[in-house]
Amino acid sequence: MHRRTFSAALAFAALSACAAGPRELPASPDFVVENAGEKIVETLPGGPLYWRIETFPSLESAQAAAGPTSLAAPVSGRFWLVTLGARGATTPGATQVAEIGPVPRIEARRYRLRLNHAYAPPGAATSVHSHPGSEAFYVISGQLSQRSEHGVVVANAGEAMNGHRPGMVMQLQSTGAESLDQLVLFVVDADQQFSAPARF
Repeated sequence: MHRRTFSAALAFAALSACAAGPRELPASPDFVVENAGEKIVETLPGGPLYWRIETFPSLESAQAAAGPTSLAAPVSGRFWLVTLGARGATTPGATQVAEIGPVPRIEARRYRLRLNHAYAPPGAATSVHSHPGSEAFYVISGQLSQRSEHGVVVANAGEAMNGHRPGMVMQLQSTGAESLDQLVLFVVDADQQFSAPARF
């Protein structure tokens, strides 16, 4: 499992919906992001794509049910299977948690599917950054705010947030009264740098 924290050295703008406009905040080294699993595939399923988030009684059962575009991982005491595929599909033996989409398609020679586990205390924020693909979220607990060209969007515990176009500049912040705990799902160009510092 790979772990990284967003560096305080990266410049970023804070999330804020106040009328006075966004205000600058110091970077938060305690916004922790861990790579829970990834794979590289050469093709994606046809048609509109959705992330399907499910749980299983054990990691072994989740791994056994995984398909070509699935990732299985233990996160926060539960055994998750996330699958990129058609809307409305189900996995035998799974408990369905959420469906996120449609996921913006990208064109690439190879695709990196990644599941990250991110957690942060209230007020912590990432650097401003971008990815060469789509980043979607499922909030396990706490509250997530995402600042982007679409404004500030909020997801609470039990809610999902869809990703946007490749290269979109964004910043994430834990804005709830309790610590943020979330799954982060990616489909990106595997031949490009996974994440890059950016500016609004």
